[in-house]
Amino acid sequence: MNVATTAVLALHWQHNVIHPDGLFGPMLAGPVATSGVVERARSFHDRARELGVTIVFTRFTIPVGNGALVTNTDFMRMVAAAAEQFRPESWGAALAQDIGAQDDDLVSDNQRLSGLAACDLPAHLLDRDVDTLLITGVATNLTVEQTARHGTDLGFHVHVVSDCVTAADEATHTASLGNLGLASEPVLTAAEALARLQG
Repeated sequence: MNVATTAVLALHWQHNVIHPDGLFGPMLAGPVATSGVVERARSFHDRARELGVTIVFTRFTIPVGNGALVTNTDFMRMVAAAAEQFRPESWGAALAQDIGAQDDDLVSDNQRLSGLAACDLPAHLLDRDVDTLLITGVATNLTVEQTARHGTDLGFHVHVVSDCVTAADEATHTASLGNLGLASEPVLTAAEALARLQG
C-alpha cells in the first residue's frame, strides 16, 4: 500500500452522529462510547497522517435549499425533516473535537449517505492520484458500507478499518463487515492497515 496514493476517509464523525445530544445520539452515542471507537479512530488518523497519508473528513450537511439532498427513502425523509440540525455552520454538523481533525486535513460536505456521492471528492482524490481508500466512521451499516460499495464501483481499492467503525449493535456491525469482505477489498484492522502503509 503506497502512502502517496492512499487516503483515509473519516466518515460522519459529527455531533449529530456520535454525541448524546446529536440527532442520532439516542441510537449511536451509547455504542460509540462503549466501543471506544473514537479513541481508536483518532489514533489511527494521527498515525496515518504522520506517515503522510491524506486525511479526509466527510460531513453530512444540508445547506439552505437542500443542495443535492434526495428524499427517496424513509431514512432520508427523516433527516430532511431535521434539516436545521444539519446546516453546515450548525453544532450538529460540526466534527466532534475528540476525533482530532487537523487544519491540514480535508473536509468534504455532501447530502448523500455515501461520502463520495453528489460531490467533487472523487475527482479531487483522482487529481491527487489516490487509488486506495481506508475508511473509518459511523455507522458501519450506513455511511461506511454505502461509501465502501460506492468507492469500489468507482474503481478505488477500498478497505474498511474494522476497529475504527461501529454501528448501533454488534450484530449489525459484524454483518456489515461480512458483506464488505466480499464487496470491497479485505477488511483490515488499524494495525494491519498501518503495517501495509509502512511495508
